[in-house]
Amino acid sequence: MVKNYPTYQVPVITSIQDMILQSAKSYGNKIALEDLAKTPIPSLTFNQLHDNIVRFGKALFDIGLKEQDHIAVIGENRVQWSLTYLTAMFFNMVIVPIDKGLNQNEILNIIHESETRAIVFSDTFEALMKEKRDSLLNLKYYINMDSMEDRNGIYSMPKMIERQNSSISKLPTINPEAMAEIIFTSGSLGRAKGVMLTQKNIASNLMAMTSMIKIGPEDRFLSVLPIHHKYECTCGLLCPLYAGGSAHYARSLKTVVDDLQKVGATILLGVPLLYDKMFKKIYKGIEDDKVKSKIVPPLVKITNFTEKFGWKGSKKLVFKELHHKFGGHIRLFIAGGAAPDPKVAKGLREFGFNFVQGYGLTETSPIVALNRLYSFKDNAAGLPLPGLEVKINNPDENGIGEIYVKGPTVMLGYYKNQKLTDEAFDNGWFKTGDIGFFDEDGFLHINGRQKNVIISKNGENVFPEEIEDILNRNPFVQECMVYGEQDEKHTEIIAVQVVTDAEAFIEYSEKNKITITPELVNSIISDAVKEANKELPAFKQIRKFYVRDSEFEKTTTQKIKRFLVKQN
Repeated sequence: MVKNYPTYQVPVITSIQDMILQSAKSYGNKIALEDLAKTPIPSLTFNQLHDNIVRFGKALFDIGLKEQDHIAVIGENRVQWSLTYLTAMFFNMVIVPIDKGLNQNEILNIIHESETRAIVFSDTFEALMKEKRDSLLNLKYYINMDSMEDRNGIYSMPKMIERQNSSISKLPTINPEAMAEIIFTSGSLGRAKGVMLTQKNIASNLMAMTSMIKIGPEDRFLSVLPIHHKYECTCGLLCPLYAGGSAHYARSLKTVVDDLQKVGATILLGVPLLYDKMFKKIYKGIEDDKVKSKIVPPLVKITNFTEKFGWKGSKKLVFKELHHKFGGHIRLFIAGGAAPDPKVAKGLREFGFNFVQGYGLTETSPIVALNRLYSFKDNAAGLPLPGLEVKINNPDENGIGEIYVKGPTVMLGYYKNQKLTDEAFDNGWFKTGDIGFFDEDGFLHINGRQKNVIISKNGENVFPEEIEDILNRNPFVQECMVYGEQDEKHTEIIAVQVVTDAEAFIEYSEKNKITITPELVNSIISDAVKEANKELPAFKQIRKFYVRDSEFEKTTTQKIKRFLVKQN
């Protein structure tokens, strides 16, 4: 039985505007945002953030924007991006974050579909904005967040801020239940799906989340994930600002370890792939060192024992060198976006790092369930957030069914798409499309996406994600995709396409003085499939595998585009 710890007391906020005002008052001259790359606004304290929001908001009104106008933002993670987002919220506009990784057509389509009147963009997108200006008739105002001068009808964001003062006589009135943000989860022509969120949705998620995991003014978040994504935006930007912490923007994914040290970061938000790579690198370093390979395993066992009996700091002391590599201050790794490997979570914890995972969707602002520091299960999505109702609809004999959610964090619906909105709800419950179950301790477990389910020949449901999680643990497998395929008897069998891990094969080749051939690759992957099958019941076992020549095509959030694999 997992112990149920009480929740933390957190400040009550009614909107993001309210959050900005409260945080400026409480944390004043403390650093709020910092950019580790060189940008026009490298850092802001809470007071400076408030002042810049007021100045930029007044400047937007001066050029012709009004309350409830739609303003888009696109660019790399940086202070100016966050400032744009927060200004829109503070001044009662509707923010439209656009994924910088989308192709040109998708970007243009989102601008069109969202009825955007102004766009704030980084230098990267100036050429596109200039080129397509004549096509976007509804888009009236172009603002470059990096440019230091107004030019060719494009405003300079730093100049707009500079020209204003920070006094404001009357704040815009926020209706917390009105649409405040539109996030498009798909940008293709005619299929754009804009999730409408309110300030109440986001504020509720922040309060509930921080009541489960304690975040405070001493916390420094390193931001590495794309900021347009709701997971990074709510948890990596708004969460530290709400709690008096700070958000620091990494220069790139390649500089994460250096940037953790520079910032002295206490919290890192990542996707499972980031932690998998991190853990593999740590373990490889131990295995390749003759002394460490002998002394680390017994040290893990000893510190497991000492921590169990009350000496909580033993791991940080014993594995001090490893902690120093990550800046020496990390107190929490948080995983989201997909299910992490429980072995990686356990492994990082055995070196003294706290590791938790959560589950959520853009439509739920985003967090639905969260593990806690002292109440967690590495194979579970977590416990439902306070104030949210989560149920399993039409559970089967094993308690498995579609996950339904109801509560203050659930979206208004899809922008200008009543049909999709109606399909997404069932008597007030939001249908997540995810299949899962609750265990005896109240933890939510995710089996996979409903649309990916394979029906085996004996009528059993097979969730590809479960099989993929097992196969992906093999060091020779970089990633894989499981799906149903017809065999020669027209029977549905489980098949998998595998992308191999080149580094693992090169290491194997050099260690064993053997040449890498297609036959060797097939033999090793065949063994990996056999090992995975040992953990699976007969109806879930992989019957056919293919080794791919190239990586899977992915979305910008690094999810495999399954429909393309099936088409081909």
